[in-house]
Amino acid sequence: MIAARLQAVIALVGLLAAFLVLPGLAAPLDQQPSSTVPVGELKGVVNPVMVRYVDRVVEQAEQRQVPLVIFTMDTPGGLDSSMREIVQRILAARIPVVVFVYPNGSRAGSAGVYIVYASHVAAMAPATNIGSAHPVMMGEGGESQNTDSTMMEKVTNDAVALIRSLATTRNRNVDWAEQAVRNSANLPAQEALDAQVIDLIAEDVPALLNAIDGRVVRVGNQDVRLATRGLAPEPAPMTLLERFFHTITDPTIAYLLMSIGGLALIYELANPGAILPGVVGGIMLILGLFALGTLELSAAGAGFILFGLVLLVADLMIAGTGALTVGSVVSFALGSLLLATTARAEPYLDVSIGVFIAMTAVFAAFAGVLATFMMRSLRRPAPTPIERLVGQTGVAKTEIGEDGTVFVAGELWSASAVDPAAPIPPERKVRIVAAQGLRLTVQPE
Repeated sequence: MIAARLQAVIALVGLLAAFLVLPGLAAPLDQQPSSTVPVGELKGVVNPVMVRYVDRVVEQAEQRQVPLVIFTMDTPGGLDSSMREIVQRILAARIPVVVFVYPNGSRAGSAGVYIVYASHVAAMAPATNIGSAHPVMMGEGGESQNTDSTMMEKVTNDAVALIRSLATTRNRNVDWAEQAVRNSANLPAQEALDAQVIDLIAEDVPALLNAIDGRVVRVGNQDVRLATRGLAPEPAPMTLLERFFHTITDPTIAYLLMSIGGLALIYELANPGAILPGVVGGIMLILGLFALGTLELSAAGAGFILFGLVLLVADLMIAGTGALTVGSVVSFALGSLLLATTARAEPYLDVSIGVFIAMTAVFAAFAGVLATFMMRSLRRPAPTPIERLVGQTGVAKTEIGEDGTVFVAGELWSASAVDPAAPIPPERKVRIVAAQGLRLTVQPE
């Protein structure tokens, strides 16, 4: 009796499971209607700031249970590590992620190719292009290097394996994906569509939403039918903080922050008590170092710049003859030159030549002015201890006319009044206006 009831329960559970599971395997799930679709923007270099932005937008979209999320793209490429994190986030998304190379004139270069291939729906605007995903090995100085062919082959094969797996997952052109990595192949929008590299071409985001309506995509282990016709795009831009950090990761801006910040700190050391240059300079220097740390820039170039700043500080602290200042200018110029002219396959990692020339000239001028003041201070006779009292205040201990005694800087000194005809009474505050020999000249404060 019990066995019969147990079998009935098992049969009922099996039937219920079949009702719940089999429809999901047999037919795509229809989406629930929603009025808006978040539209993010992947513009500029792919870096850790963009990783956090993509994760935030997708996470918020998942929490709101919107039908999908769209990212417009215009990127020359970026860091391999950041690209892989974005790819992993898209693959793990619980809603469809659409990547749209837009507006006209945009590109999905290098790291952008992988992100496009990882998306559930890949689209391009008419006058756009995609490709050139060959990995670049960076040397110790930040320059592209191809000396170690075995290592380069390993890196390339790893990149090929990733792009082929993405192409297989999304049913896109596997062979062209490999050519984009091995031979930096590149395609305009229409040829990319003909080669099944992307899914469709659209004029803008509203046209894209209409075009993908009814399309079935694979999200996780389920097929999902998109219901997008009539949905309104909802901008999902970077926050002010995200935009700020993404902006300063531009190599030229990072270079300016580090250079100007360093000069501001040196000015603070030369003029103790200014405070503002020290605070602002410290913040700018830290931001510049942070930005350089997120980019594959020349480590030697950054090192030369920092060494130049250190040499200038050293000459200031020891009141040298200016030899260290000359060395600081040479070191700064060499570092700037490395950041601006190092030959590499990714030009967006270079510092602007014009900015390099202007900043080097500013540094040389600043160092020259500082060296001039130091040389003048060396030529100027050192003041005697009594001369250092000029300008300080004290207290008259006796009546001071042609003669008297004043207490200043913890000691008693002989003093005479500026106007002996009008003696200064005892305990009156006085100011030292002159010093000669061991006698001070004072006047009432």
